[in-house]
Amino acid sequence: MGIKERKERERETRRQQIMIAAKRVFTEKEFEKSTMEDIAKEAELSPGTLYLYFKSKDELYASLCLRVLRYINIKVGHVVSDAYETYEAKQAALMAAMHDVYDYDPLILNNMFHLQSSETLKALSPELLDEINDLSRQALRTVAGMFTDGIATGRIIDRNPIALADIFWALFSGVVLWEESKRMINVSRFNIQETFEVAFDLFQRGLRRSGPPAE
Repeated sequence: MGIKERKERERETRRQQIMIAAKRVFTEKEFEKSTMEDIAKEAELSPGTLYLYFKSKDELYASLCLRVLRYINIKVGHVVSDAYETYEAKQAALMAAMHDVYDYDPLILNNMFHLQSSETLKALSPELLDEINDLSRQALRTVAGMFTDGIATGRIIDRNPIALADIFWALFSGVVLWEESKRMINVSRFNIQETFEVAFDLFQRGLRRSGPPAE
């Protein structure tokens, strides 16, 4: 391994060290109450070293969100590419994949949705913002492609597949955000997986065609 490659590897290792520390701090103190100094202390680094890798707490958090977006694309991509006996089975697999996405990292997922609807995105570097946008669009296009197939085979109602993907994404993010809101305002909470099951079931029922599939 050459000097350049070793330095790049060391830099990536340090970057991962910072992100692991940040995840611990965000989990313990919540994003709003956390500081770069807290993260530096957890990572056993100076605050100045952190700023060599991430220009702000927002950018550090956005980098954590990229992990979730990549995972979403992996899970959704597997569903669409795998062979299922029926379209209904594929749609059920998509719902199960979103359960897995939530279980993967509930905290970061919740704050990712907050991040995407806030002014924080404007403060990110163009490169980071482009990657977030690209991964988000990729996930939506993949889901829309599945709905396109369902429409073409007459398994679901004929509606704009992009709109259906948007509604599906809004349904998922809405459940995640509302569950967190209930925690903040001390409202009785149910098992979020049960909420997902009801929400996804209603969504599936709404997509079904009445009568036999079109030939």
